[in-house]
Amino acid sequence: MIRVENLHKHYGAVRALDGLNMAVEQGVLYGFLGPNGAGKTTTLRILTGLARPTSGRASLAGVDLTADGRAPASRLGYLPEEPAFYPWMTPLEFLDHLGRLHGLSAADRARRSRELLELVHLAEVAKRRIGGFSRGMRQRLGLAAALVHNPDVLLLDEPVSALDPAGRKEMLEAIENLRGRCTVLMSSHILADVERVCNVVGIIARGRMLVQAQRETLLAQYAQPVFAAEAADAASAGRWVNRLKVQPWAAAVSLDGETVRVTVNDLERARQEILPCAVAEGVVLRRFEETRPSLEEVFLQLTGKEAAE
Repeated sequence: MIRVENLHKHYGAVRALDGLNMAVEQGVLYGFLGPNGAGKTTTLRILTGLARPTSGRASLAGVDLTADGRAPASRLGYLPEEPAFYPWMTPLEFLDHLGRLHGLSAADRARRSRELLELVHLAEVAKRRIGGFSRGMRQRLGLAAALVHNPDVLLLDEPVSALDPAGRKEMLEAIENLRGRCTVLMSSHILADVERVCNVVGIIARGRMLVQAQRETLLAQYAQPVFAAEAADAASAGRWVNRLKVQPWAAAVSLDGETVRVTVNDLERARQEILPCAVAEGVVLRRFEETRPSLEEVFLQLTGKEAAE
């Protein structure tokens, strides 16, 4: 549904995109990750037709966007990071207005508006003026607006950045419910949210794709196992850390107060030796666990390596 081939976008000497390649299959929730300035928003602007590439090709739902720069509006929904509204309108009026622009009948507009306001948990404020909404409420209304015409492809630019924990949970549930119903490209800097809802992840840096894979494949291939422990006192934790740093199976060791975190490159050997190392240094542990590798660790590993190069 989305294909990007050797895409370049230059602003003078600045290369926002530098040969980006990306493919998003139909029906997936695709997490689009990268550091600030990596080229995520530039890519979304090109896919919506709001910007033209310097060179390369991009297509959306089979339509070549680089031919005339026009995205297929009937098949595309877009939620920018800060959506804009007519503040004097109510959510019902605004969604009805958008439905009219997309050619929906009066009955379809009324039904679709009610469904979407329920989806984004704004049904109770359907007749309040948008001008009085919080940023989080506007963000949820923006998602409803992007879905009015049942698009095949939905582009989301930082869709939960303005929401409190409860609002973020509701928004993520709404996005997750779209799985299989439309293709979603979700740009975000909140990696835990992407890990929760997206089944495919692409990580870019300096305008180039570093890796693109199924989420579980990515975690299995790049994330190293981690042990986390909390010692009873900082002194014994410090001695333990010094002992761990010289172990061949310890890839990285950090100490924050009494909390020790160990990234390992030989899991079986680490399981056998890490606790005897603690006993040898007289460490009393309040907590000890082997944690599941996270998408954040993969992201930091890959983007850190890119920065070093």
